[in-house]
Amino acid sequence: MGAIHRFSFPWRRVLALFFACLVCTALWAEAAQAQLAEKVIRLHVLANSDTEADQTLKLQVRDKILAQTNELLAGQESAAEAAAILRENLESLAQTAAREIAARGYDYPVEVRLEKTWFPTRRYADVSLPAGNYQALRVLIGAGAGHNWWCVVFPSLCLPAVSEGAVETAGLNRQDYALISEESQPYVIQFKTVEWWENCKHWLSQRK
Repeated sequence: MGAIHRFSFPWRRVLALFFACLVCTALWAEAAQAQLAEKVIRLHVLANSDTEADQTLKLQVRDKILAQTNELLAGQESAAEAAAILRENLESLAQTAAREIAARGYDYPVEVRLEKTWFPTRRYADVSLPAGNYQALRVLIGAGAGHNWWCVVFPSLCLPAVSEGAVETAGLNRQDYALISEESQPYVIQFKTVEWWENCKHWLSQRK
């Protein structure tokens, strides 16, 4: 019996080490996502409904909003500066959306907000953003009950391809780019860790 006890597997130590690693991983993932979220502004356009006409209208409004935001944010180098400009132009952006809606023959109300919103993992051309809470320019058309459209308004990732140089110009460093770029080898583990942690937090928050 003494020999069995002497060589018994140290389960308590293994479990303690596992939970310590889990806590460290969660803390790293929390910090990584928060750091990234401070440097980007998402775009979130919600259609009135899922009818084909309303979904088409959503994309038409999106195009007008993107054209205006690209002009407003040209040359900006930080998300804080970009957010301040967007906040000053919320009414103008809402008017742009309303004009497009009216031009297409609809009378839906439209609301444009700049606020924190939870997003699932989304992929944009050459980069992906992990799930989590991000500041977002939100355009709600009518009832806002239809499928939505996501992108990143700052830095502009609503493009066919995004280069490391373009992302760095907007204030994201090489570590940020390594986290979100699918071309980077560390991407898989780092990104999936952040994605897992943020999804766990969101799942728990929905059950409170």
